[in-house]
Parts: sequence; C-alpha cells; structure tokens
Amino acid sequence: MLTTQRKTLILDILRRDGQVVAKRVAEDFALSEDTIRRDLREMAAEGLLKRVHGGAMPLAPDLPDFTARRSVSSEIKARLGAAAAAMVKPGQMIFLDGGTTTAEIARHLPRDMPLTVATHSPTIAAELEHHPTAEVILTGGRLYKHSMVATGAAAMAAISQLRPDLFFLGVTAAHPVHGLSTGDFEEAAIKRHIARCSAETHVLLTEEKFDLVSPCPVLGISEVAGLIVPMEMTAERLKPYRDLNGGIAAA
Repeated sequence: MLTTQRKTLILDILRRDGQVVAKRVAEDFALSEDTIRRDLREMAAEGLLKRVHGGAMPLAPDLPDFTARRSVSSEIKARLGAAAAAMVKPGQMIFLDGGTTTAEIARHLPRDMPLTVATHSPTIAAELEHHPTAEVILTGGRLYKHSMVATGAAAMAAISQLRPDLFFLGVTAAHPVHGLSTGDFEEAAIKRHIARCSAETHVLLTEEKFDLVSPCPVLGISEVAGLIVPMEMTAERLKPYRDLNGGIAAA
C-alpha cells in the first residue's frame, strides 16, 4: 500500500470514528506501529490531524477573538443567517447565541415582524437597536470577552426564566462522533442550558467547522432539531451528519 493511500484511509477512519488508534490501524493494515506512527507524525506536520499519545484526534479549530471574526465578511454567513431568519414566525421568542454568523440572523429579521429576541450577547442586542418591532431581552452575567457573551450563575438564572421557541446556536466545531463543541467550558455550559430551555435548537455551520473537535462539548449532532449549512457542501461530506440528523437545510 502506498503512503498516500494509507494517509487517505487514516483520514477516513478519523472522520468515521473520531480518533485513530495506531496499534489498531497497524493491525488492520498488516503494518508495523512504527510505520503508522510515522504517517501520523507527517500528517500532523501537514496540518491534517492532531497527534496524541497512541494515535491521533481531529484538529481543533483556531479561535480568533470576536473583533477578528467580525472583520471577516462572508456572503455564506449572510445566506445562513437569512435562511435562519426565514424560519422565525410572528410573535415567537427566539434566542440568538453570540457570534458573527448569528449576527446575520438579526440583520435579516423582517422589519415588520413582531417578535421577541433574547440574547446573552451585547453585540447581538446592538444589532437590533433600530429594528422597529423586535422586543429585545439582554441577559446579564460575567462577560466572556473572547466571544462577547455573558456566562456564569447570573446568566444561567436569567436564562432559566425564558422559554424560547427557537434557539440559534453557534459553535466552533462539528464532528459526527464528538458532536458540537466550543473552546470555553463556561460558554459550553451556557449553550447547553439555553438549549434545554428552548423548544427547538438549530445550529448554523460554515464549512470550515466540519470534522473538527473543540475542547468543550455542547450537544450531539442528533440532539439539535436541525443544521443550517452552505449549499456548496457535497452530499458525501454531509452524509455522516445526515445519518444522525435528518433536519439539515442548505442555504
């Protein structure tokens, strides 16, 4: 078996199982562990996976701060935001997570639609300053500046008083085995809490977040009502996710 073939198969295993165990792969390929370890070292150097003791894990995404992310405009994020906004019905309460993609939802909400928007993000609340018919509820708490969202006990208590119809969730990574995840423990806890308080949770995902794993799990792929993804993504790339969640919408 050629080295390139082995590396392709290793990536397939990583995508399917969420991890690569060097000993098991060596046995399956009838090769030495040293050969597989060398492949994993090379693949880590190429930025294809993260090397760990005994094998490899999917890459964790980079986590630029909110200001850096906001400076990157994206037509794809705007499409995802518009698709999410189209799901909202008059009179509903929605909860918008922090983030640049969920900000696009706020920008695309119909100007004549009466609704209530709850959020723990001051930047999301500011997007709705001039929306003529949206009531805005901004929950307090300790500000996690990296994502510009409130976390901690005060935020938990305030969110507990709400029962949103829709929660639009933002995460930094999605993986069929490891689920939806983010980079901060407290932020992950808040996201889970909002989801528990909401009737439905939908997550907006740009393509670069797929097949990655951040340190702090939020929810499984099957635990959300739906995923809103770019229309450019192939059926093959989405299949492991569609097998877990039939509510995938392309925008």
